[in-house]
Amino acid sequence: MDELSPLFIALAVIFGLAVAALCLSGVRRMTLRRTLGTIDASMRTSGNRWSMGVCRYQESQLEWMRLFSLSPFPSRAMKRNEMQLLGRREPTAAELTRVPPGTVIVMVSHRGHEVLLAMKFGAYAGLSSWLEAGPHTGVGTWR
Repeated sequence: MDELSPLFIALAVIFGLAVAALCLSGVRRMTLRRTLGTIDASMRTSGNRWSMGVCRYQESQLEWMRLFSLSPFPSRAMKRNEMQLLGRREPTAAELTRVPPGTVIVMVSHRGHEVLLAMKFGAYAGLSSWLEAGPHTGVGTWR
């Protein structure tokens, strides 16, 4: 019986840590989705893979956070003055299986690289308004 107790304790600790991680992930996910200024948006990452996430509007940048992660920090932050909206399109047949239904693919240029975001049309309208409402760079202005 004494031989099994360290094994049982180790398994109980591992199980407890797994349950705690799942609970923290769930709380983080609910907090992200309920926070003002956030929208659901999947992003195409390296290797043409789509990853579910949440975009959060800040004053001068758009932050994208993975939905299934424990990190409190954004996976990607794009400064507003370095972003340019290239347009939107409907998902291709291959993308329909990887993005949520009823979404549009939004093409954004950030530092010369194209970023693809999948979001609802209403969220796209909000993103385009947020980008257009930003201060313009020019002589005598700052961004």
